Amino acid sequence: MLLRMSTLLLRTLREDPADAEVPSHRLLLRAGYVRRAAPGGYTWLPLGKLVLDRVTEIVRGEMTAIGDQEVHFPALLPAEPYRTSGRWAEYGDDIFTLADRRGAEHLLAPTHEELAALLVKDLFTSYRDFPVTLFQVQTKFRDEARPRAGLLRGREFLMKDAYSFDLDDAGLQAAYDRHREAYRRVFTRLGLDFTVVRATSGAMGGSASEEFLAATDVGEDTFVGCTACDYAANTEAVVTRPPAAGDPDAQPASAVHDTPETPTIAALVDLANTRRLAGRADWTAADTLKNVVLTVRRPGAAEAELLVVGLPGDREVDLKRVGAALAPAAVAVFDDWAAHPELVRGYIGPQRLAKLGIRYLVDPRVAAGTAWLTGADEPGRHATDVVCGRDFTPDGAVEAAEVRPGDPCPACASGALTMRRGIEVGHIFQLGRRYTDAFAVDVLGPAGKPVRPTMGCYGIGVSRAVAAIAEQHHDDRGLVWPAAVAPCDVHLVAAGKGPQLDAALELGGRLAAAGLRVLVDDRTHVSAGVKFTDAELIGIPRAVVVGRRLADGYVELRDRATGERTELPLAGLVDRLRDEALRDRGDLV
Repeated sequence: MLLRMSTLLLRTLREDPADAEVPSHRLLLRAGYVRRAAPGGYTWLPLGKLVLDRVTEIVRGEMTAIGDQEVHFPALLPAEPYRTSGRWAEYGDDIFTLADRRGAEHLLAPTHEELAALLVKDLFTSYRDFPVTLFQVQTKFRDEARPRAGLLRGREFLMKDAYSFDLDDAGLQAAYDRHREAYRRVFTRLGLDFTVVRATSGAMGGSASEEFLAATDVGEDTFVGCTACDYAANTEAVVTRPPAAGDPDAQPASAVHDTPETPTIAALVDLANTRRLAGRADWTAADTLKNVVLTVRRPGAAEAELLVVGLPGDREVDLKRVGAALAPAAVAVFDDWAAHPELVRGYIGPQRLAKLGIRYLVDPRVAAGTAWLTGADEPGRHATDVVCGRDFTPDGAVEAAEVRPGDPCPACASGALTMRRGIEVGHIFQLGRRYTDAFAVDVLGPAGKPVRPTMGCYGIGVSRAVAAIAEQHHDDRGLVWPAAVAPCDVHLVAAGKGPQLDAALELGGRLAAAGLRVLVDDRTHVSAGVKFTDAELIGIPRAVVVGRRLADGYVELRDRATGERTELPLAGLVDRLRDEALRDRGDLV
């Protein structure tokens, strides 16, 4: 393939677009790979489409290599299957819904578990048909409230999703493991620095899931690792190790104290130490029990319910962790204090929440027998030695508190947690029988009795992976594509007109005939300096400059990643560049 910049649909930009928020967004726009078409929607220009296709082919190749079979479901789907599974209500405002001319409701598919289950129900009747895994690469839609960061959080995106069907849990585990290893190969071939972390399942459901996170400071996901073992998890999935339960009756009796003007934890701790409440002058925020009021709206519910979360006062509530724990319900901060005068803002305690009919969940650190300094449900008053299991009984535990660097590892006895940010580029789930139960997918088993298959689901954000690669592979001059995904293998720059331009086009034709993708900058209306700047911005791994030494039979080879420049003879150059390109990008031609 030979592309000429004089005729290519390509416009590079000298300045950063005003709305570009992260490096991938800025550089993909500046280098002419994508253009914004609508909020959360982008047009792929020729160079961008070549990158997208190369990423897609790597993903497709690894899926077919493990026996997955490609299908293609429609994107416009009837509402009924999603009502049957419960996800029409669970997704809520996150899906695009519409009605056809007959008034029938539809949605633009965010994912296709329902359709996959129905297809298997339609076609398969016997255990002999299993196991089977179906996959597709297709545009998906989600009504993001705040589309941002270019391709990283859009309303329309390209995704690979696969669905495995097995007769038993052992088969599901085997399918899950196959996809886990295939994903490792995919992201390694894409040149990504990634970490596999434990995750929550959210609206997908299921018993287990893991995310593949590409490390970058602009990522929306925060994940932890352990300094002493291989534990890694999204912060939403981190499990707190609770203290040992104690004897509630062994604690002193609780006492109420006047604590005026102490609506904050800091003010309360200062006053408690100044007045030596309960005979102590060593109070810290970790000794206080903070009670945070939230609202929880269950799918399809007309009104939200109140929920109070109790946690040590030195921690803040992490709404993403609470939301993950209570999914598919939607969680928000409570702010309608005037409508609930029974809740004394700044002085809420757990002692009478049960009488008020308000659900109360606590952080795992609030274990039976632990004693706390907390609100007394009266303005300007707090209570000491309020004991869990004696003075209040929670309705359960919830992972609600923020995770911090240095927290103890939940998997080993000696490690501490470190924290990084990343972009989710893949997610795998053990779904179990949620969807086959919903649609009564039964087949004849080997013993002559009905068997209900179990499912796994495996997704890769293909267009998001392009952005993740750009985030990890760039410098202050532009993009630096890994060879496996670069739009072209060689960027030829004619540093002058006449013989140099003719030689660049002739060399480009020979390289294209050898099986390489070649971009030739044959523009005659721009200077050599602009051509060099654009070559660095576009980021193709190798640039060949046809310049001043052409008369001597030499060209200059520039390595985009290292900046190394080497003068090479034209003789044998085609074979050398072909061999290097094929080596660097693997078997993809």
